[in-house]
Amino acid sequence: QVQFLESGGGSVQAGGSLRLSCVRSVYSYCMGWFRQAPGKTREGVAAIYIRDGTTLYADSVKGRFTISHDNTKDTTYLFMNNVRPEDTGMYYCAADLGCRAPALDAAWYNAWGQGTQVTVSS
Repeated sequence: QVQFLESGGGSVQAGGSLRLSCVRSVYSYCMGWFRQAPGKTREGVAAIYIRDGTTLYADSVKGRFTISHDNTKDTTYLFMNNVRPEDTGMYYCAADLGCRAPALDAAWYNAWGQGTQVTVSS
């Protein structure tokens, strides 16, 4: 059963931009974006509490990435600006089905997408 449809990944040069999209079929107030680089653990990048728009970002992406959610399209976005080679990885969207606040800890999330690859070249 497909719960998320992620898109928007690709190859981009450092300093460029990408927009990741996650169309969901599972309902949750909390959505997050995570990434995993080869040989590294999965890390939280950004999260949003849809009820009030509260957002949370990893320090490494603050000021460069923006998470948002469009209720009319049931789609969560990750706008990635001024990307760096260290942003390279597989990006996943996820839902915390029982949330009350956004979180960057993957352990809170119950439903995951299959990922979209982002590659940033220097």
